[in-house]
Amino acid sequence: MRHVAVLGATGSIGASALDVIARHPNRLRASVLAAGSNVDALLALCARHRPDHAVVADARSHAALRDGLQALGLATKAHAGAEALDALAAEGGSDTVVAAIVGAAGLDSTLAAARAGKRLLLANKESLVLAGELLMAEAAQAGADIVPIDSEHNAIFQCLHGGGAHGGVQRIALTASGGPFRGRTRADLARVTPEQAVAHPKWSMGPKISVDSATLMNKGLELIEAHHLFGLTGDRLDVLVHPQSLVHALVSFVDGSMLAQLGLPDMRTALAVGLGWPQRLASGVDALDLLAQGRLEFEPPDLDTFPCLRLAREAMDAGGTAPAVLNAANEVAVSAFLQGRIGFLSVPALVEQTLAALPSCPAESLAMLRDVDARARRHAESAIASGAFA
Repeated sequence: MRHVAVLGATGSIGASALDVIARHPNRLRASVLAAGSNVDALLALCARHRPDHAVVADARSHAALRDGLQALGLATKAHAGAEALDALAAEGGSDTVVAAIVGAAGLDSTLAAARAGKRLLLANKESLVLAGELLMAEAAQAGADIVPIDSEHNAIFQCLHGGGAHGGVQRIALTASGGPFRGRTRADLARVTPEQAVAHPKWSMGPKISVDSATLMNKGLELIEAHHLFGLTGDRLDVLVHPQSLVHALVSFVDGSMLAQLGLPDMRTALAVGLGWPQRLASGVDALDLLAQGRLEFEPPDLDTFPCLRLAREAMDAGGTAPAVLNAANEVAVSAFLQGRIGFLSVPALVEQTLAALPSCPAESLAMLRDVDARARRHAESAIASGAFA
């Protein structure tokens, strides 16, 4: 029996993880469920999955969670606050942790799980973008098994390990759907609304990740992740726009072979791989019917219309603190866009301006990265407040 802590249980990835877990009651059990502040949603999940522990990041919600669990007659223990979340990621009776908390808020709990030597199903891309070298070193030292569950990195994982291919990698290509604005010009994007930006054509995701997909920043962050996960330099990492979203990644080898992983766009496939590997588990996702899908198309990304991908690659090449600045500025910019405070095209403009204002320096410690993250956020917020990015 694998005991699983689902961090970010009330989000879309958490829901997919719990769906897979519920399909295998004799092999998988949700022992810890964690959420940000949505106590009602967390209580509903606890009623269904009956975990040993439930935790909300918002310490003010502890009483509501505790009383709600008692009212439901559940033995689940209530916890609240960041320290409790980190402790449960490391302990909590789990051997597997689904790290699906969005944004920099998920960094500490992800590191805690890695240091505890857990199997880490990693969806929190900021952990690698902010502190990739640190996370990979901690995981290696503790013997933690990292299985990425972003569809693209999971596809690479499958190509590298499922086919017995452990050497001779020449290049890796991540695929991108192109988002909801593929084929548009910059002029077309000047009046994009948040509602349009979160309407992804293929994937069901939260608003922040959906906007990142629309700007192609999501793919840029994934490049940085792949650099750390698979130990490849930027010149061996490519991005291909593939609007059908059926081929999730391609791995080229020195012998001329190329392996690709295909499947319907459903996060449950990657989660089933992470939860069951090296065995395969039924995920609830239908088999791919290539005849029904028709043609598969590939094209290069438009870096002029979607400069976030270029900015992410530049930050990856610069290394040091640059990816942390990129990520922090992007989080501020996306939040401001979703609130209607800035326009869609101002997102990459704000990120580029923040990168220029805070040049990269060596990332010597987690404390330093946190300081850089905070400075980048303050700079971006100040720039928005100045009215320069209306």
